[in-house]
Amino acid sequence: MGSDELLSEPDSTSAADSLLPTSGAADESLASALMLSLVPGVGPRLTMALLEHFGSPAAVLAAPMSELRRVSGVGTKLSQVISLAREQIDVAAELELCRKNAITILAQGNDAYPRVLREIHDPPAVLFMQGNLLPQDGLAVAIVGARHATQYGLAQAERLAGSLARAGLTIVSGLARGTDAAAHRGALAAGGRTVAVLGSGLLSIYPPEHAGLAAEVAAQGAMLSEAPPRAQPMSGAFPQRNRLISGLSLGVIVVEASNQSGALITARHAMEQGREVFAVPGRVDSRMSHGCHRLIRDGAKLVETADDVLEELGPLVEATVRSDGQKVHHPAELLLNELEQQVLAAVSAEPTTIDRVLATSNLSTPQVLSTLSVLEMRRLVKRLGGNLVMRV
Repeated sequence: MGSDELLSEPDSTSAADSLLPTSGAADESLASALMLSLVPGVGPRLTMALLEHFGSPAAVLAAPMSELRRVSGVGTKLSQVISLAREQIDVAAELELCRKNAITILAQGNDAYPRVLREIHDPPAVLFMQGNLLPQDGLAVAIVGARHATQYGLAQAERLAGSLARAGLTIVSGLARGTDAAAHRGALAAGGRTVAVLGSGLLSIYPPEHAGLAAEVAAQGAMLSEAPPRAQPMSGAFPQRNRLISGLSLGVIVVEASNQSGALITARHAMEQGREVFAVPGRVDSRMSHGCHRLIRDGAKLVETADDVLEELGPLVEATVRSDGQKVHHPAELLLNELEQQVLAAVSAEPTTIDRVLATSNLSTPQVLSTLSVLEMRRLVKRLGGNLVMRV
């Protein structure tokens, strides 16, 4: 299913790490978070409202019906369903199912829960994961687009995903037919990391013909879902999961989209979450170009190459460690050659004299001055008055 189909910095972690906490309190906290996520009718926004009111999943499940009804959106019927959850939901069976299928459960209180998702308006209380997330996945870009993509669209998605993956970015998409699958395959072929966010459970891969691709993604990145493992694909789940695709990413690239495309929902989520939005231009006489061209008219950045994306992304809130151990403060650093990296490493976040840059980098004055000019054009450093420079 493509991103427009409406049905139809964390440390790496293992399943054992998250499913077998080291203390009884942690075990109970995970079980309560999982149980609340399994209550029918309690979605992400209502979960957030309940947690804001009661403070923890355990407190929500223990609350009397009268107190539950004080939360907006909880009526008599739902308050009864929540109150009966401990009797009617077999959490032990769900935990065992996850263990048997190497599914890690990440609750919001878990250190391995993606930091960037905690920042969105309605983060999932629980995430189910196959594979693993690494610190370098903080440098991620989403690629989404049409399910019925043209050959041009598929080629652009695969090309951009491969180029960005080779530069060190993780590619996020939805494992759907068309653009999504091309993006995952482009990252995999480049030897890079990729993350798929599903609208179904991890044991109900949709579309079913992507089961092999899902296994490759899990082996070279992660498969994520906020739905329980056996949840079947439902039309309303796919637009909802799009907020997670954008939430995990520094920016979203839309490759081909009609005016009714679900990829535009992902772009809207990205704007609301403060992420960058990019669009690949297409043929003016193709309806699959209309959505991208509209995004560009509305201010999305036009993308032709991976460099266009890396140069436009802003500085990171927190430095991210790459696979080679190098800290990255800005995605544009991935474009730098060895000399440029050497000079940038000599510039501090505080005002730094050019003499100090010369001494630290052990390079000649012409080399340092010309390289500083390149770094300034890439918006990685800025010149201050006098003989001073600093990182942006």
